[in-house]
Amino acid sequence: MSEMNAKVDGLLAKAVATGHIPGVAAMVVNRQGVLYEGGFGKRVIGQDAEMGIDTVVWIASMTKAVTAAAVMQLVEQGRLELDAPASDVVPAIANIPVLIGFDAQGQPLTRAPKRAITLRHLLTHTAGFGYDTWNAEVGRYATAMGLPSMQSGQERALQTALLFDPGERWNYSIGIDHAAKMLQVVTGMRLGDYLQEHLLGPLGMKDTAFKIRPDMRSRMAKVHQRGDAGVLSPLMEMEILQDPQIELGGGGLYSTVADYAKFVQMILNRGRGNGQQVLKPETVDLMSRNAIGESVVTELKSVLPARSRNAEFFPGLRKNWGLSFQINQDQAPTGRSAGSLSWAGLSNCYYWIDPTRGFAGVYATQILPFADVHSLPLFLDFETAVYQNLE
Repeated sequence: MSEMNAKVDGLLAKAVATGHIPGVAAMVVNRQGVLYEGGFGKRVIGQDAEMGIDTVVWIASMTKAVTAAAVMQLVEQGRLELDAPASDVVPAIANIPVLIGFDAQGQPLTRAPKRAITLRHLLTHTAGFGYDTWNAEVGRYATAMGLPSMQSGQERALQTALLFDPGERWNYSIGIDHAAKMLQVVTGMRLGDYLQEHLLGPLGMKDTAFKIRPDMRSRMAKVHQRGDAGVLSPLMEMEILQDPQIELGGGGLYSTVADYAKFVQMILNRGRGNGQQVLKPETVDLMSRNAIGESVVTELKSVLPARSRNAEFFPGLRKNWGLSFQINQDQAPTGRSAGSLSWAGLSNCYYWIDPTRGFAGVYATQILPFADVHSLPLFLDFETAVYQNLE
């Protein structure tokens, strides 16, 4: 274990020393406890505050798995159904059309979808939705229809059109934001309040929330933008809206590496964490299995380079999707076992969960664009070092 700690410390410290990364925090846990923890560099470049495992970061799309776990609690209780029309709970979903093109005046051409959107479609990114970061048509449709961005926190942002019929293929999307809306309708609670009462609180995740408390703000790292010349600049004003109409179940949470490690450890332990059984073991097993059949996870091709580079984990490796994790079907070059779960956040936060080997890793930087030229390789080197030194 000491050899792994020294190797990982060296990797992360070197990345900070070279100036490639302003600050980074990482943890590795198994089913029983913590195997590694470390933080290096600064929360904000040019300032004194140190990065650590208790540093508050925007975890962006790492929010999705947390939201999905909460939704699956309601599936366990029979209050939501995976394969019933989502419009049974949120009627407006039935009115969302499929985009087939644009006319000469730039107005959208649409048709009705061939089948109803289900909760399973929403959790697996097979409903037909997209993101404007990787799909130009999404942004063009929103502009033509006068729809606000997802970052606005307005419910109307959910009314963007489908890019294809539900169930046809995988396309990374706002589906989980619609699933979060279903949770709110069924429970009568705001998403953050439900999460706190039924998931975050029981797991002891005291520093995970949509609304940043003063004590969290005092430990916050800022997101940095990497410019064309590779120079990092802190985005001092960038922050998820603190009083939105809807809280973003697909990407609005702030957290810490230490907190998120409790979540991945709960998944490793099939729903149990902090002495609480928050999900049934069979529910975690279901979430951890391929739920998209022969469809595969494909490359995210950027149309907004300031937000994301083209991104794909382990190109050439077959990857499917569960409820709601990416699943690699073969062993990854890092050593990650076949059948492992993973995903990431736009701010270059990453995690993996390896049920076969019984450990998981969480890694956080605060950098745009996604799939950063230095942070993503560092995460993969971190993961590789863990596997090489836990043999």
